[in-house]
Amino acid sequence: MKMLNPKRIEEAQKNVQQYLNEGILLKIKIKDENIKKIFIGNAKESIKVAELLLEGKHSYLWVIVCSYYAMFYIANAVLYHFNYKVGEKIVHKVTADGLIVYVRNKLKESLLEEYDEAQENALQIIGLKADELVESFELERAKRSRIQYYTTEQAKEGKAKTSLERAKKFILEMGEPVKIDEFAK
Repeated sequence: MKMLNPKRIEEAQKNVQQYLNEGILLKIKIKDENIKKIFIGNAKESIKVAELLLEGKHSYLWVIVCSYYAMFYIANAVLYHFNYKVGEKIVHKVTADGLIVYVRNKLKESLLEEYDEAQENALQIIGLKADELVESFELERAKRSRIQYYTTEQAKEGKAKTSLERAKKFILEMGEPVKIDEFAK
């Protein structure tokens, strides 16, 4: 299992403070549940489109792009669940950093509550799992850009399958600890 680099975590913490100061990331006091539902709906739609594109072998590039966007939308739903809304500038970077700072530890805490009777080994696995989820978002964000502009069609199919599976796992895992039941509907 791959863990987030401590330097990356530190960078995200510094960035998030700057985003809050500049209004690029907003701490919200009153939530509109429709916003979270829209994010979840967009995530569902993105996964469905990715599956259709892959099944029909229409475009591996767009399987990767849609898979990434499914992750992006569910990540924003989770951030919103924790009272943070990403603004309109550098939204992908802000979302990635927000996940690291605000969601990573909450995922650990939520998972710890579910497995509070587990032994010390389980605690290490849980921490790694949260890091792995956030890292998968980071990997897909970077891959989407790289694939979109620099990869040949032949090399895209395997990466497209990996992206779709990674997005499905990400959505399932992100929704469970924060009780985003709407995704199951």
